[in-house]
Amino acid sequence: MAAVHNPPSAPILISFPDPDALVDSLASFIVKAQKDSVDKKGRFTIALSGGSLPKMLRGLINNPAVKWNKWQVYYVDERVVPLDHPDSNHRACTEHLFSKVPIPSENIHPLDPSLLNDLEDLSDSYEKELIREFAQKDSARFPVFDLILLGMGPDGHTASLFPGHELLSEEDRWVAYVDDSPKPPPKRITFTYPVINHAARVAFVAAGKEKADTLKSILDDPEAGLPSARVRPVFPGQLYWFVDDAAAEKVVYPRTPFKL
Repeated sequence: MAAVHNPPSAPILISFPDPDALVDSLASFIVKAQKDSVDKKGRFTIALSGGSLPKMLRGLINNPAVKWNKWQVYYVDERVVPLDHPDSNHRACTEHLFSKVPIPSENIHPLDPSLLNDLEDLSDSYEKELIREFAQKDSARFPVFDLILLGMGPDGHTASLFPGHELLSEEDRWVAYVDDSPKPPPKRITFTYPVINHAARVAFVAAGKEKADTLKSILDDPEAGLPSARVRPVFPGQLYWFVDDAAAEKVVYPRTPFKL
């Protein structure tokens, strides 16, 4: 009998009048994902991006519903720089979130700073971090994160998956490296699409009118193939777009009211 392949679910676009409203609802969404996961299996696995995303997580600070001791945090991608470098996604997340909340340090999984000079060893090391978390607890071919949070660049890239790059077609590795990023710094490690698309929930966060043309292309013309449009979680995973009205002003794609 031929295998049945379920098509990905349609993205859910949720637009808010301003970034503050987005921040509050995003925090509620994350807390709901956490509760569902902790109730089901006693832990919450989440992967974060850098860029403007860490600032958008401020709604989690002083939020009594967050069970920080149940979180296991990974990075969707990371710049190959020291952890305290201004370009480090880990530094950004620490400054804007982790330094302000009681999350155990051992629950945060940055890259190994001793391997910065060897991209292959560095990406292999981070893949082993994922294997330690997922391989003993889940039986899937790829890790199944409870939630992956993504940003979107003006060129439509997400994580460190850039237009026209060979990694767009990677189907086996969980973590891969980039040594020729068109956006500095050039050296990075990144989750691949199979990891991103096996998550239970994936949520893009985008705000500002400078995102309007790219967001329209991704949602209204997904076959154009921009990297962010290739994020299509496999069933029963679900894709969400949390945006403000400025980012969504040119989008024809239907919007969905926010509800938990």
